[in-house]
Amino acid sequence: MSKTRTDIVMLLDRSGSMASIADDMAGGFNAFIDEQRRSDPDGTVSLYQFDDKFTEVYVEKPLPEVGPLVLVPRGTTALLDSIGRSIAETRARIQAKPAAERPDTVVFGIITDGHENASREVTHAAARALIERQEEKDGWTFLYLGANQDAIEVGAGLGIARERSMTYAPDRVGDAMVAMSDSVHALRTARAQGMDIDAARGAATYSEAHREAAMSESPRRRGKGGKPANPR
Repeated sequence: MSKTRTDIVMLLDRSGSMASIADDMAGGFNAFIDEQRRSDPDGTVSLYQFDDKFTEVYVEKPLPEVGPLVLVPRGTTALLDSIGRSIAETRARIQAKPAAERPDTVVFGIITDGHENASREVTHAAARALIERQEEKDGWTFLYLGANQDAIEVGAGLGIARERSMTYAPDRVGDAMVAMSDSVHALRTARAQGMDIDAARGAATYSEAHREAAMSESPRRRGKGGKPANPR
């Protein structure tokens, strides 16, 4: 397999409604990073958190240097504004690089536990246009996880493919993060094997097994903080 550079961008909801699952989300996110680091450490991560305010936590940090997630829920949910700002900042950062230093693959994960309720600047139509532009023009791949909603419909409304949008039960956030990690891993592997981005996206989907695990009411062995005991 060839060496490819992947920039993983994560936009994470930290609104007040996340309080009940904050520990599980932290555990699931940390497991996600661990799995990406194990599969291929040659990548970077950018993390943005949002409530009614937007925070850049770190940008383009090498996978081996990413530390544990700190998540302090508060405020309301300005999802659309945060999508707009995180896309704009990521696009500007990448475009400022010489062509030879730009990532070969950009994968953008959006994780929320509720509906938009606080944006003031970016409309739904504008957020969708931004996502569609980045997929079509710059070859980014978007993944969406949403709780307390029909995430397939919400994701589709934002221009994110149904096969890359998934609903999760709040108490199954660890399983949801496993699904996202598997999808990102599949995308990175496909790109390293030389697939173009359109073909590689076909591998970066949520399976029926992922969807069932993320909504299942049956108990499953889990580690501390929501991390499944055997994520792969």
